[in-house]
Amino acid sequence: MGIRVYKPTTPARRFTSVLTFEELTKKPPEKLLTESLQKHSGRNNTGKISVRHRGGQQKRKYRIIDFKRDKDGIEAKVAAIEYDPNRSAFIALLHYLDGEKRYILAPEGLKAGQKVVSGPDADIKPGNALPIANIPLGTLIHNIEIKAGRGGQLVRSAGNSAQLMAKEGAQAQVRLPSGEVRKIPMNAKATIGTVGNHDHENIRIGKAGRKRHMGIRPTVRGVVMNPCDHPHGGGEGKSPVGMPAPVTPWGKVALGKKTRKHKKYSNKLIVKRAGKK
Repeated sequence: MGIRVYKPTTPARRFTSVLTFEELTKKPPEKLLTESLQKHSGRNNTGKISVRHRGGQQKRKYRIIDFKRDKDGIEAKVAAIEYDPNRSAFIALLHYLDGEKRYILAPEGLKAGQKVVSGPDADIKPGNALPIANIPLGTLIHNIEIKAGRGGQLVRSAGNSAQLMAKEGAQAQVRLPSGEVRKIPMNAKATIGTVGNHDHENIRIGKAGRKRHMGIRPTVRGVVMNPCDHPHGGGEGKSPVGMPAPVTPWGKVALGKKTRKHKKYSNKLIVKRAGKK
């Protein structure tokens, strides 16, 4: 996958880069595997804004992805590699031998025409899904289940992979992209390989309009607001924040304060936290 850098024919084009999409083999999605995606514009069920600076994105269809990979023992052919506007990774369209079609996350190196399979007897090849008990130590994996049968919830974004570090009893230790080492049940499934489209992180948006297409609206700094709109607001001319630390519009500390719950249920599953030696 390459990146195309435009000639600076306009001020915005000077800083814009896009993917070349060489890997993609099919443009329109599979109709039976899509559904309508309603816009919420950052509002909750009562219509009040719960996430600021959202709205106005391009209309899109949601692609139904198979995160569970529960068709064990049935071989599938990769019919196409497609773009998905709802995620950073590309997706692969699978045609199973029994006639069913499904989408999965496309791992690095998977191409149209190749075969993939899920189940405990599958080979250690990119795109195959196995229980962690059947995966050798040191293998790079993605789309990892936290609980067996729930479907993959960890390591799903472009270019990411986790590494299987150890196995002990009914649990295995997996090192996540953040550096955190976490316990995962041995009967939970994971997919072999690294998630594709690793060049996604190197794209430069280049202009405000592309952000608006994504549904992200402009963000205004608190220091330029009035006191009634933000705690940082007010003052004559350019003024400092005027408090010990920056805060949110609702007065909560915005930088440095840890927000993770002390009694979170998954704390006991973390062997080593991210960033700690």
